[in-house]
Amino acid sequence: MKKKTRLIQFGEEVAGFNTPVLNEREIRAAAGILFLLMFSSLVLIFFKKDFLLIKYVLVGFLTDFIIRIFINPKFSPTLIIGRIIVSGQVPEYVAAPQKRFAWKIGFVLSGLMFFLLVVNNTYSIITSLTCLLCLAFLFFETAFGICVGCVFYQWFYKNGTQGCAGDSCTLDKNRRIQKTSRGQLVSLFAFIVYILLAIFFFSDNFRQAPKSLWEMIKS
Repeated sequence: MKKKTRLIQFGEEVAGFNTPVLNEREIRAAAGILFLLMFSSLVLIFFKKDFLLIKYVLVGFLTDFIIRIFINPKFSPTLIIGRIIVSGQVPEYVAAPQKRFAWKIGFVLSGLMFFLLVVNNTYSIITSLTCLLCLAFLFFETAFGICVGCVFYQWFYKNGTQGCAGDSCTLDKNRRIQKTSRGQLVSLFAFIVYILLAIFFFSDNFRQAPKSLWEMIKS
């Protein structure tokens, strides 16, 4: 008999898992959406001193986390969009408890920024650092699949942690394809030296503003 989905719950029951789970692919997609909005807001602040977009984003950011944590992640706007985007991919299940812990951190950070920037209409080093911290968390989630808050969860709940993204909480050692060889490290070091040399020798040329291609053709 099919179980009815409750309106207020956290995670979904999937066969083979003894704890509620979430789809990591949807979460990463949602993190990418939030990262893009936050980054765009910061660009406007840094270059135009325009705080309007960040205020709108913070209202949505905080509301999204409230829905995720206190109602149901299924009704989170960004997770719904993420679900639509990755609907053609096989789900990657992760345990819900550590995600809830991570999202509580996001809720506190976004709540602090909302109070300072939107309610009080003030900015300071506190809002700047908090915003950059949120941006870093979102970047690690969407780019590397690393949930920083979930890592903190493992520190507090060392026993019984399961269902981590990429099986990171149960993987004892890297597989052969994941190991970094000495040759790879040498290649990485050589690339860094190459870039530094390019900056040193061609810095003056790089600083010159580019010319219009069409004007060069006409001349």
